[in-house]
Amino acid sequence: MKTGNLLAALLQFITSRVTRSENFIYGKDPNIQFNLNPEDSRIFEALCQFLWIQGDPQPLIFDVENEVYTKQGITLSTLKHLEAIGLIVFDVNGFVKTGLGKHTRLFYSGKPTKIGFQNDGNNYLDLGHVLLTERGKKMVSAFKLSRNQEFYEYVIKRWFQQELVLSSIQIGRNQKTDFDDRACSTKE
Repeated sequence: MKTGNLLAALLQFITSRVTRSENFIYGKDPNIQFNLNPEDSRIFEALCQFLWIQGDPQPLIFDVENEVYTKQGITLSTLKHLEAIGLIVFDVNGFVKTGLGKHTRLFYSGKPTKIGFQNDGNNYLDLGHVLLTERGKKMVSAFKLSRNQEFYEYVIKRWFQQELVLSSIQIGRNQKTDFDDRACSTKE
């Protein structure tokens, strides 16, 4: 190989690496396909405030008509759109996580909530109607995750009504709740 050809090949290699790195940084990696239009980005970012983490990020969307979601722009229509562009899977019947032990922990906004079940094993947890696709899970890291206290209290109240035993450093942060915070807390 001539020196000119070698130099051209090296330059082409470096250019392709730089372009690939820039595409990844700016969300244009073809393997992940971050490139969303501004409206899709806005909707997905709104969805991200409803994410809880237990291993993978999990949006807890229980009732698509509830005001806690709709006033943030998350409706049946926007969820169907996010499904159409490959970021989520929506199921009207919902999803459950099975095979849980006596206790499990989920994290909201980086802080843990411990859930205690009535049975020693073989428990399940309702996950709502939405799961992230692999593409959606990868895209979460590109978006600012904002905390929504009203949503957090909505989820805690829902779990409390299911007679789950809850413990969290976040319970009772906002004294405007309409349920007894003390009944939700347990001693570790």
